[in-house]
Amino acid sequence: MHRFYLPSADCTGNMMRLDGREAHHALHVLRLERGERVTVLDGAGNEFLCDVENASRHLLVLAVKGKKTAPALPCSITLLVAIPKGKIIESIIQKSVELGVARIVPLLTERVVTQVDGEGAEHKREKWQQIAIAAIKQCGAPWLPRIEAPQTISGFLARNEKIELPLVGSLQTERRHPRAYFQEFHGQHGRLPHSAGVWIGPEGDFTLAELKAIQDSGALPITLGDLTLRVETATVYCLSILNYELAAPTC
Repeated sequence: MHRFYLPSADCTGNMMRLDGREAHHALHVLRLERGERVTVLDGAGNEFLCDVENASRHLLVLAVKGKKTAPALPCSITLLVAIPKGKIIESIIQKSVELGVARIVPLLTERVVTQVDGEGAEHKREKWQQIAIAAIKQCGAPWLPRIEAPQTISGFLARNEKIELPLVGSLQTERRHPRAYFQEFHGQHGRLPHSAGVWIGPEGDFTLAELKAIQDSGALPITLGDLTLRVETATVYCLSILNYELAAPTC
């Protein structure tokens, strides 16, 4: 069954209207016709089962036949990742959506080649948000992650956001397995964290000054094994660990 995305503000009543790029894909790529059944995701936990009521050249009218609502994940995961070369960030966004992140913060670090600001940063954010939308349609994720505009480490830290269990991938010697931190958190609070974050550095890792600033903000250094991983591999590795630790009982 084909999936489409429609913002939750437009998912009211018994009828829905798809236009723009969603309608173009439905009408001119998939060639949907009256009576066909589709799914609409609103990115806010709701999935609507719909029948095509009317298909014109630029508009698709859908009749809602059913609705399922998925609760938000018990832990909100933030990925803070240095922007790699080329289009690798697009793959990172796709895989992160599949692994259940709530937010992605692309980072401009000293060793990041890509440099953007102002209008360029917002343009990239919009582009990357569309990639996240395509990813939830592909995998059926009910919640749409928020993609922020690229920003510096100092810019993010200045916001003083509270993340219950912040972690940072580190190549330095003073680092621990992520499970140790989950066990300590559970021992102190009697529960798993409601929010977690993981910082992933660029090729060549964070500089020592950057890593110190991140750790001074409260992030705990974790090991990613003995091998030096690419940014995209490190991202999947860390998010997979978070998914496992947040789902498994803490021993």
